[in-house]
Amino acid sequence: MKKSKVGYLIIASAIIWGAVMIGTALILKGSPYKEEVTRIILYGVIFHFLFIWAPLGTFFKNKKQDKGTDKADE
Repeated sequence: MKKSKVGYLIIASAIIWGAVMIGTALILKGSPYKEEVTRIILYGVIFHFLFIWAPLGTFFKNKKQDKGTDKADE
């Protein structure tokens, strides 16, 4: 049985965004620093796209191509 990476990527996504929320809360604790909050959220979005959605998109693209190849073989 082939294991799917999708579940791991979803969990990693939740961990990244959890860290973003905790970081944001720590900065906002006591004083409003707009630039620092924006920076944390921006880096969270960048890491999310690079390490979660880019591999996930590649996975789905390869899976779709594999299905196309299987149908052509029939």
